[in-house]
Amino acid sequence: MKPKELRELSEEELRAKSKQLRDELFVARVKHSTGQLEDTAKMRRLRRDVARVATVLTQKFGGTQ
Repeated sequence: MKPKELRELSEEELRAKSKQLRDELFVARVKHSTGQLEDTAKMRRLRRDVARVATVLTQKFGGTQ
């Protein structure tokens, strides 16, 4: 997800997006550890998306997650 798209979201939407991405990352980590994850680049994309959401939250609202 692009930072420009994230900046258009409200605080509640950003927090929900952060939770969704963290849940997806958890599932990807479990699949990776059991050898079921075929797209290993997905973990990298999810980590970066989590960081983007956290950055936008901090920039817009000055708070933590």
